[in-house]
Amino acid sequence: MFRAARRRACAVVAAVAVAVLLSAAPALAHGFTSTVYVDLTSPETGHVRTELGLEYDLLVVSAADSEKDDPLFQAGTAAFEAHDTAEQAAALEAHAGSVLAYVTKRFGVTAEGKACAPVQDGDFRIEQREDVPYALLVLDYRCPASAEAHEVRSGLFPDSEGYVRDSKTVVTYDLDLTSGSAALDAKHPSFSTQQSWAERFWEFFRLGAEHLLTGLDHILFLLALIAGSRRLREIVLAATTFTLAHSVTFILAALGLVQVPASFVEPVIALSIAVVAGWHLWRLWRRRSHATDLEQLGHGHLSLDRAGWTRLAVVFCFGLVHGLGFAAALGIDQALSWTLLWSLLVFNVGIEFVQLAIIMVVFPLLALLRHRQPAAGLWTTGAIAAGVSVMGLVWFVQRVLGI
Repeated sequence: MFRAARRRACAVVAAVAVAVLLSAAPALAHGFTSTVYVDLTSPETGHVRTELGLEYDLLVVSAADSEKDDPLFQAGTAAFEAHDTAEQAAALEAHAGSVLAYVTKRFGVTAEGKACAPVQDGDFRIEQREDVPYALLVLDYRCPASAEAHEVRSGLFPDSEGYVRDSKTVVTYDLDLTSGSAALDAKHPSFSTQQSWAERFWEFFRLGAEHLLTGLDHILFLLALIAGSRRLREIVLAATTFTLAHSVTFILAALGLVQVPASFVEPVIALSIAVVAGWHLWRLWRRRSHATDLEQLGHGHLSLDRAGWTRLAVVFCFGLVHGLGFAAALGIDQALSWTLLWSLLVFNVGIEFVQLAIIMVVFPLLALLRHRQPAAGLWTTGAIAAGVSVMGLVWFVQRVLGI
């Protein structure tokens, strides 16, 4: 009687923990974040050509709010809802003063301690990134011809109205006899073209780590893998399989060899969470009163049974899709330079570091519980898998319906 009560208590505690975790889902699943893309080149001495890509609807809302330009909001929103790229560009052109004022107040290039003067080059253009319209703006910055280094700062999104939770500016540059890439955000709003190799490495490593920590869907997928793994060997194989799979599609997307719309990727990621978590629940249900025997299963090559190998195959397939999700975090939907590709691989290293840290913390705790109280361990992992599976299904429906 006492043991049964204790098992139920463990299950309740686990369920409560999962519920608390999932209560933050709307804010953390991916949240309302945005990425700004910047490419800097120097056609001639004292001239910095800057190509900016900004998410169209966010630019309209933010510029209209900042410059008190309600006609821009009305015209831009109408064009956005009509999916009319010509009207979207026209709305920006008609209110170029407000848009440029907003952008140049929050993005700038400095040389020798002085701000370089920007001038718009050409008209606004619209292109699609991850099925989302982006406004392309080219600014020419005139800087001192004697400058040996340039500093770039970005405070584009989020703004005081709280429309965007987080924003990152991914910069590629070929300036001052050097080329490289940088990732800017609210905590790290600027960089110098003379930044060191270590500084560039840390920027993208941190970006990858933060993406996994704030991407609850990827964390829940990993939690589902941990809950369904009986021994250290299993979680290591599952995590390695997941890593190899998402690294493959991450690199292919960065090279422009794979392009899959977000409307497919995001629902499948949500479905993968439900399937992997549900797999563990199905095994528990199938074994019923003999579920604790699962701890003793596992023979053959690498000590995996047939179900174990099937699970790895499923994890690999879903890992391929998660790789596209990681790539989408930086808007990788076209071929990029090898310099930026290196930085994106560092981004992937940051993801793996956090993934391993989560495994090292969570798996030993579950393993200890399973060893000392096998039944309580199954109740706990079952409760975790149930909560994760439900959340995955909720996200799947929301993403399919566009809610």
